[in-house]
Amino acid sequence: MWGEVDSRFSFCAVACLSLLGKLDAINMEKAVEFVLSCRNFDGGFGSRPGSESHAGLIYCCVGFLSITGKLESIDGDLLGWWLSERQLPSGGLNGRPEKLPDVCYSWWVLASLAMLGRLHWVHGSSLQQFILACQDPETGGFSDRPGHMSDPFHTLFGVAGLS
Repeated sequence: MWGEVDSRFSFCAVACLSLLGKLDAINMEKAVEFVLSCRNFDGGFGSRPGSESHAGLIYCCVGFLSITGKLESIDGDLLGWWLSERQLPSGGLNGRPEKLPDVCYSWWVLASLAMLGRLHWVHGSSLQQFILACQDPETGGFSDRPGHMSDPFHTLFGVAGLS
């Protein structure tokens, strides 16, 4: 009826409603039910039921569940394991299995682990080295990987990951 159905939009809606003090404006039970239906066997979340687990979408779903007070509905150890498995030998993080590391996942994975109370499950100094290796010495910006061109998107998430 209104277009796309996606867990990212659910997160954006509850984040905005929470800031406005209007969480009572939606059917919270149905909203939580939808987000939990996006959970997969590996503990991760996809954009909709049956979609592949992805670190960016996990951030949205964990954030949604945190805001709505339903974080206890998930297995934090299983999800924390999936997220910590995103760290590669380079120290960087990927968004899903068998993908290359990318600076932007520093934020999505770390923020999710922080909400789950499992931030210590990744090797912080190795990740920091990876992020700093992606910084352009001339512009100060960050790229997705070392040696690539920096851009505003990866600069934002590189700085967020370092914070």
